[in-house]
Amino acid sequence: MRLKKLGRPTDERLAVLRSQASYLLWYGRIETTEPKAKSLQSYVEKIITLAVNSYKDTVKVEKEVVDAKGQKVKKEVINDGAKKLHARRQIMNKVYALKEVQQDGEKKAEFVKRTEDVNHPLIEKIFNIYAPKYDKRKEETGNGGGYTRIIKTGTRKGDRASMAIIELV
Repeated sequence: MRLKKLGRPTDERLAVLRSQASYLLWYGRIETTEPKAKSLQSYVEKIITLAVNSYKDTVKVEKEVVDAKGQKVKKEVINDGAKKLHARRQIMNKVYALKEVQQDGEKKAEFVKRTEDVNHPLIEKIFNIYAPKYDKRKEETGNGGGYTRIIKTGTRKGDRASMAIIELV
C-alpha cells in the first residue's frame, strides 16, 4: 500500500505521524483528519506488533548493590533480553518521549514515588499495558493486528475537511 503524502515534505509528515502516534498511545484516542488517521493506523499497528512480539523476552541477572549499611548485597534484577531491547529502541525511535504529569489530587511526594524508576513512561505503558492486553486478545481470537479503529465523524466547520476519531480497540 502506498503511503499518503498528506501534502507535506517527508520530514514534516514523519514528525506529524510520530507526534500523533505518541498521543494516541498515551491517551488511547485522538481526533484528526481522515487521511492522517488512515496513515496513522498502519504506523501505530506496527509499533504495537513490535511490542506484542517481544515483551516476554526478559533475563534475570544478579547484581551487587551496596545497601544502607555499606555492605555489598546480591540482588536479582530482571533486564530486557536482546529481542525486547531491540524492539524498545525501535519504538523509541518512532514515538516522542512524553512526560508523566501529576494527576489531580495527587501529592508531590506520591507523584515522585510513583515515577521515580520510570525513565520513559510511554514506552513502559506500551510494553506493560498494551502488549500483554493485545497478546491475550491475539490468543483468544486467533489473529493479530486490528489494534486500532477509525470512526468517521463528519466534516470540520472551517475547511470542510473530513474528520475521524482513531482509537485503540
